[in-house]
Amino acid sequence: MIPQTIIIVIYTIALLLIFLYALAQLNLLFNYISAQKKCDDCSKFDLTNPDEIPYVTIQLPVYNEMYVMERLLNNIAEIDYPKDKLEIQVLDDSTDETVETTHKQIEGLKAAGLDIKQITRTDRSGFKAGALKEGLEVAKGEFIAIFDSDFLPKKDWLKRTVPYFKDDNIGVVQTRWGHINRNYSILTRIQAFALDAHFTLEQVGRNSKGHFINFNGTAGVWRKECIIDAGNWEGDTLTEDLDLSYRAQLKNWKFKYLENVETPAELPVVISAARSQQFRWNKGGAENFRKMMWKVLKNEKISAKTKVHGLLHLLNSTMFLNILIVAVLSIPMLYIKNEYAHLKPYFYVMSFFVMSTVIFFVCYWIMYKRIYGSGIKNFIRYIGMFFVFFSIAMGFSLHNSIAVLEGHLGKKSEFIRTPKFNINTLKDSWKNNKYIKKTVSVHVIFEGLLMAYFGFGMYSAFVVGDQGGDFGLFPFHLMLFLGFGYVFIKSLTSKV
Repeated sequence: MIPQTIIIVIYTIALLLIFLYALAQLNLLFNYISAQKKCDDCSKFDLTNPDEIPYVTIQLPVYNEMYVMERLLNNIAEIDYPKDKLEIQVLDDSTDETVETTHKQIEGLKAAGLDIKQITRTDRSGFKAGALKEGLEVAKGEFIAIFDSDFLPKKDWLKRTVPYFKDDNIGVVQTRWGHINRNYSILTRIQAFALDAHFTLEQVGRNSKGHFINFNGTAGVWRKECIIDAGNWEGDTLTEDLDLSYRAQLKNWKFKYLENVETPAELPVVISAARSQQFRWNKGGAENFRKMMWKVLKNEKISAKTKVHGLLHLLNSTMFLNILIVAVLSIPMLYIKNEYAHLKPYFYVMSFFVMSTVIFFVCYWIMYKRIYGSGIKNFIRYIGMFFVFFSIAMGFSLHNSIAVLEGHLGKKSEFIRTPKFNINTLKDSWKNNKYIKKTVSVHVIFEGLLMAYFGFGMYSAFVVGDQGGDFGLFPFHLMLFLGFGYVFIKSLTSKV
């Protein structure tokens, strides 16, 4: 009975942690709804008054961006802001032929009157954080706007963000990401679905109540003084943006999140690119939990509620580990339930945690209908999207759990950039992209084994017990089978 007891205890703890996270999401939903009723009465710079127009530096950290570099620079050149108050830094860590092609394009933009320069480094120490830090040393701007290479801000972007810095306490203005290729494939749709939840429910829900949020690495503006005061960029985690965000807020800088300002960007269209991005984000989140946990807990100037939300925010990626634990143990739990009749009351109580899924369903519906609208047709589409999203998210749980464990255990790894594609429609092809990895990760083999394992879980529903089976976990195992199957097959066919 000892092995069964251990399984039950671990399974229960993982379920409780998932439920706690769901309750936090529900609290953010209430915050989000209440925030919609508030008017934005922040003081702002009057950019029609030349004396109030601040100097801005746009930083473009890039690395081997053959397919999107020209598009990026052409787009940034269209930004509507006084040229005598605007500087553009191309922080180019590239190691391929794009160094030269970018140089030629920059020379053309200089000739057109832009203050733009290409800054290169002989080594990539600190990766993106190192490039941003080096550029900051010579930046002319009082405010620093940052865009990754796949982002396409609209012409009026600076005029809609910079005015909020009239409040001297604001250190960052962050905008919502848009998705120019949202409908390219199932993969892009589920990525958009997850990011939309973050950029509506989570960012607004936290920011509206003064809880910690994060600069998302791009599509935002920093006050230069805030970066310096918080200790500058550091490259000791894979998510330097989250790291600096928490250090700044621990020093009492305020962040302003603008849900109504959308910054379009391109989502990864091939699963190998999505995997590398997910790995970096999830490992970086765990690394920042290690780095920031005690600093958050010991800070006497922030409320207990902000501390709870902050810790859960830093533990976001760890939810994948809890999901994987619940998934793997759910099959032995199915057999334990039907072998030990005296434990059945426990399982009835534990079924209460179906509420976690219900909470997520309600929270994400509020987000979905804000973007797509309400109505029965959109609700039906949402139901399908929700279960597809949850299935594939669970299919990524092994991959992301490995990232999380490496982060918590302090294993260091290089910053692996996400390859960009310049893919907008189904007619565009990514197959000849020179930056895609051609080898198959060993993780993919285990994802295939987990697909078979959850196939066995569905079979088990028909044979356990003496009452003709037990189908309570069948939908869960079906979603896991489909999710791991999708990730496994797409990873093989895309040559991860």
